[in-house]
Amino acid sequence: MENLPIVPRAEVRPQWLARHHEAPLEPELPIIDPHHHLSDSLWGGYLQDDLLADLGAGHNIQSTVFIQVGFGYREDGPGHLRPVGETERVAAIAGRIPAEAGTQVCEGIVGFADLALGARVEETLAAHLQAAAGRFRGIRCHAAAHAQFQYGVMHAPPLHLYMDPKFREGYATLARFGLTFDSWAYHTQLDELCDLARAFPDIPVVIDHIGVPLGVGPYVGQRDAVFAEWKRLLQKIAALPNVCIKLGGLGMSVFGFGFHLAGRPPTSEELAQAWSPYILTCIEIFGPSRCMFESNFPVDKGTCSYPVLWNTFKRITAGMSEDEKRQLYRDTAARFYRLA
Repeated sequence: MENLPIVPRAEVRPQWLARHHEAPLEPELPIIDPHHHLSDSLWGGYLQDDLLADLGAGHNIQSTVFIQVGFGYREDGPGHLRPVGETERVAAIAGRIPAEAGTQVCEGIVGFADLALGARVEETLAAHLQAAAGRFRGIRCHAAAHAQFQYGVMHAPPLHLYMDPKFREGYATLARFGLTFDSWAYHTQLDELCDLARAFPDIPVVIDHIGVPLGVGPYVGQRDAVFAEWKRLLQKIAALPNVCIKLGGLGMSVFGFGFHLAGRPPTSEELAQAWSPYILTCIEIFGPSRCMFESNFPVDKGTCSYPVLWNTFKRITAGMSEDEKRQLYRDTAARFYRLA
């Protein structure tokens, strides 16, 4: 996986984002944001104050879930326990945010553990649970890899990670700890994820970023063919009742929409027009009770602001019932991550 062409990420540019503002639509609609990150350096840094500014921008964000990104790892000690530093940092940040902030920030924490350690990973999982002050919910393993390019966010994992027997030995331990699994993989890997989820039906799985139908590298100009293949694979994996899906992440450059390359930020109307076929297909296949909207911030902040992102989703679901919206924006995430 070395020396592959790198697809650059969409960088966060506050001055560029400031060129377009929108008032929040449906500001009373309760939302759980089940997918955001924190970082000292990535995306220009995104810590407590940055997150609170976005959460306070007008949408009714009741709770959030932090998702691993390689933040705050311990700098010494055994290598397999260094990722526990991320959970320690996030739990400390969450503990400092006052209740009057209006959002239960990082009510859930999803961390990293090297499942390729096999059964030995149990020590890492136990340490995460001890460090999280009751917030720890699951593990995400970055498996997004392609033989022809690398996306410039995190390290490139080995190809076919989900098929590795040692990885599966470690994956099996999640059930004993009652933990969930977040899958960050491309549409070209959904067959392997399907095989993994089928082999371990007691482990709840959520597909991050709608399964990332690629629009870069060899997939440039192939949007219709990619869409058809992505849809076919989602229909296959949706037959497994332990799998849910996150609706978001489409602001990342690997989707190939290119909004971040324009002279001004996109409006929610423009984003809704481009993204609605993907979002609505996911909802049609999985149903609202297995779909949850996500911000993927600050990664998607390279394409639009937090208010514009949620306005986009709300435009896409404008014709849906109150019950469907309740599932999509709050209840599915609360159920999957066991939030209050």
